[in-house]
Amino acid sequence: MARSPSPNPTPQPTAGPATPAETSWHGRTVEEVMRHLETSRDGLHHDEARRRLEKHGPNELPRAKGDTPLKILWRQINNALIWVLIGSGGVAMAAQPNAEGMKNGLVILGVVILNSIIGFVQEYRAGQAIQALAQMVPELVNVLRSGRQVSLPAPEIVPGDVVLLASGDRVPADLRLIEVKGLQAEEAALTGESVPARKQSNPVAHDAGLGDRLSMGFGGTMITAGTGTGVVVTTGAGTELGRISQMLGQATDLETPLTRALGVIGRWITLGIVAIALVMLGVGVARDMATTGDGLWTALRETVIFAIALAVGAIPEGLPAIVTIALAIGVRRMAKRRAVIRKLPAVETLGSTTVICTDKTGTLTRNEMTVQALWTPDDSAEIRVGGIGYAPEGELSRAADGEDGAEPLGELPEPAREMLLAGVLCTDAALVREEGRWTISGDPTEGALLVAARKAGIDPERVKAEHRRLDAIPFESEHQFMATLVERSGGEGEGGGRGRRVLMKGAPEVVVERCEGIDAEAVRDRVHDMARRGMRVLAVAAKETDKGEIDHADAEGGFRLLGLEGMIDPPREEAIEAVRRCHAAGIEVKMITGDHAETAAAIGRQLGLIDREGEDAVTGRRLAEASDEQLRAIAEESSVFARVAPEHKLRLVKALQAERHVVAMTGDGVNDAPALKQSNIGVAMGITGTAVSKESADIVLTDDNFATIAAAVEEGRRVYDNLVKSLAFVLPTNLGLALVLLFAVAFFPFVPETGDLLLPLSPVQLLWINLVAAVALALPLAFELPEPDVMDRPPRAPDAPVLSPFVLMRTGLVALLMTAGAVAVFVLRLGGLGDASPSAERVAEAQTAAVTTIILFQIFYLLHCRSLMGPLLNADIFRNRILFAGIAAVLALQALFIYAPPLQAVFGSAPLEPVSYAISAGVAASILPIISLEKMIRRRWHE
Repeated sequence: MARSPSPNPTPQPTAGPATPAETSWHGRTVEEVMRHLETSRDGLHHDEARRRLEKHGPNELPRAKGDTPLKILWRQINNALIWVLIGSGGVAMAAQPNAEGMKNGLVILGVVILNSIIGFVQEYRAGQAIQALAQMVPELVNVLRSGRQVSLPAPEIVPGDVVLLASGDRVPADLRLIEVKGLQAEEAALTGESVPARKQSNPVAHDAGLGDRLSMGFGGTMITAGTGTGVVVTTGAGTELGRISQMLGQATDLETPLTRALGVIGRWITLGIVAIALVMLGVGVARDMATTGDGLWTALRETVIFAIALAVGAIPEGLPAIVTIALAIGVRRMAKRRAVIRKLPAVETLGSTTVICTDKTGTLTRNEMTVQALWTPDDSAEIRVGGIGYAPEGELSRAADGEDGAEPLGELPEPAREMLLAGVLCTDAALVREEGRWTISGDPTEGALLVAARKAGIDPERVKAEHRRLDAIPFESEHQFMATLVERSGGEGEGGGRGRRVLMKGAPEVVVERCEGIDAEAVRDRVHDMARRGMRVLAVAAKETDKGEIDHADAEGGFRLLGLEGMIDPPREEAIEAVRRCHAAGIEVKMITGDHAETAAAIGRQLGLIDREGEDAVTGRRLAEASDEQLRAIAEESSVFARVAPEHKLRLVKALQAERHVVAMTGDGVNDAPALKQSNIGVAMGITGTAVSKESADIVLTDDNFATIAAAVEEGRRVYDNLVKSLAFVLPTNLGLALVLLFAVAFFPFVPETGDLLLPLSPVQLLWINLVAAVALALPLAFELPEPDVMDRPPRAPDAPVLSPFVLMRTGLVALLMTAGAVAVFVLRLGGLGDASPSAERVAEAQTAAVTTIILFQIFYLLHCRSLMGPLLNADIFRNRILFAGIAAVLALQALFIYAPPLQAVFGSAPLEPVSYAISAGVAASILPIISLEKMIRRRWHE
């Protein structure tokens, strides 16, 4: 709600918290507001305005400082796994002050730098929502100072200034309107209303909601028609726009399920690495001291390299790159489906969503008012108007009663034709066709009347040309009607004959009381029936006259009711199907709108959001009165919320999150921004959305269509499934490498000449396996097609671990197989462990054979990871050709690892003969039947 300056004679320097008494400007008369602000209709004196500017500060929104690049970079480094790697690199260089130690340390630190750069680039673009809010304040404003009109920069506006408004102006601050003439304001960004608000100068109820404060003009909204003046009551942070800015600053960016799960994985891996490293150090030191007779410090220094190798082998260095690239692939695919991702983790989060809170206007509906029902007093049957939107296409049919079936209408009855003609002549809008698309110029409600006429075969342009308008009474909120005086030209045009008529359209309760000879109760029943179906109802009336001009006295009575036209902003057909798909996927859809409760409930029924008999929309007033505990129950049970203010949306999102939901929030207005930011995943509209909503959101829909969200959910689930497949592929390698080293420390001999332990894999060879081979093989899994049941299963629990017991069991099984195979090939190639002093060449060849065995293990296991549960041979082997490209790339890289002299120098590898390849391939292929058997047992267990 808007805030006033303090009633204390000394105003506060800046806008502060308002008390309830200070927030009801809309409920006070103009004279009361003027007295309270100590101003007049001539505006402030320049000296007084200058004093107020010094006390209240400029009319600007507070701007939040974003994170510095250094702070963003620190977030990438401040991670448990990264600290373990940094420590490992430093210890490697300290423990081995030679070329080998320096090489190991630099390679490890290079991995840290690469991961940090990827994360930094990903986070560099900080949210700029509050800055976007500030851009909604206009630069120059026309105000009265001492009775003279002057143009001032918007920041110089102060409480008490009198502002002049005209069509096309953006309101500079919150105003109490003084005088209006046909003044209309587009307030959808604040209130969610689908049509411009018709303003008035008379006070409204003190407890009126934001959308019903017709006596107010709100900063940042646009004047679409008419003129008016208003006195500034609050500026800057005190305006409704400023309040949203403050709420936006208070809303918190939450961790996504993926980042939270990966954080848990990182902590467990870190603890596991430290524990195993300590065990390895103890075993290695004990064996070193017993074998070589070295002292404790010497043994510790010589054994620490084993712990470093363990850290390098066990940490999945390639995991951040795999996750980032997999999400980036999802971003590209979503962009093709008209969803632009602003923050990478949002790709996966949308797939884990349990509740979608969506705006109505333009998202679930077309944002095109459409006449759907016609009724005339002399015919109890209602005429249904087919078609939706502004395209004048649709059939007319006759309905016997209410919502039962209808029969095609042959000839349009004359009373209905007369009503449609009057509706055309009592409008200022125009129906235009641009580039093959029908649009409205002017008020959407009036445009709907023109479209209905065209569907009935009436040409609005021809009608207006043959009926000269002599005078008009424009629509004003105080009177709730518009009237025109037209003269019929006769001839063969529509409505033929000569004469003058006063035509009126407006709110049914206003028009009916000016009509004669009607059954008012029957009309009210019909209006109620249409309203119950969510329609906005207009009454149309006419009377004969011989006057050449009209005023309000001519509109007081004597009219004949021509009928009622019921219109609605209809749901998108694809949105209805999208809601059904979301429900099938176990996702709740909740509509949150600023529109009227009856309209919201009717749209909710058409969309399938309300299916219980007697269920209605929950209003913002009820939400405001509910305690936090009551609100959580309401949020769980209800699906349609109407007349909702920004703070209500924010509370709803928090209430759902308190019930452990992953909440996606859609919106397009300034009023949606705090909830968009607070939600787990914010989805903004790209066409109608304000800059504020886009900057606050994680995803922007380029077509403003709810159906796109359902497609994005499917894509998000696919991304998550593929990430789990990548984890199930990568982690066994890391555990297997750790087990290889642990086995070597426990059982392999020390080389007497050097005192070093015989290792099957060196630290840099471990990095080769982790970074080059694992990443190149894991990435193709990101291109796997969705599982057949991806949209037929419920969302996973928000706290469900990524590493499920199944993944952990599979990881252990594959790691043991890989460890046994690599150790066996190493020992076989070395010629056994009996030789206490094997040559460096034999060790290099044996290590190269072990590395090759592990690489081939990864290739064969990759084929099983395409479907974690499905059989290997049932999958369409050619559906993911990128996978085979990845396998070919790894085989080529491994050949370079073995035979290229530069890589031999870096990694200590050596050439192998063909028989060695055959042995490694035979050992690695054993994983195919073993995992196939495990899958079969697991499927039967589930069945």
